[in-house]
Amino acid sequence: MLEEFEGYSEGRMRIKCRTIVRGAGDGETLVTRQAINFLTMVDLKTGVVNDDRHELYKQNIANKVLVFPNSIGSSVGAYSIYALKINNVAPKAIVCGKADIATASGCAIANIPLVDSPESNVFAIKSGSTVKVDAVNGLIEIAEK
Repeated sequence: MLEEFEGYSEGRMRIKCRTIVRGAGDGETLVTRQAINFLTMVDLKTGVVNDDRHELYKQNIANKVLVFPNSIGSSVGAYSIYALKINNVAPKAIVCGKADIATASGCAIANIPLVDSPESNVFAIKSGSTVKVDAVNGLIEIAEK
């Protein structure tokens, strides 16, 4: 449920979710309703989405809070997420509708906070919004725009 909680910043909304990889990350969101294949759709040296059929085409996932439904492709996607981290172009945190094994494994080896199964529609969050992912307590905090 999208609601305001005590103990966090005023004027911010919070969504409960499930923690997959513990940690915390905050920053500007990059939101898509399309699945991502990290191996073939993202330049692992720059973090730029290079698939012209994807709605995030030419956008950079580096240092963003990436919100997407799930990844597609093979298990090599996990190593692609790790490569993004090694190249300093990984997202600060990831929010999935339903995390898959490649995303979960990649975030685990790259130490990228990951949450999924949000209680509210995270795809209603606009790209460019400021959010904080608390992947210890299973919460997403959204600043009002």
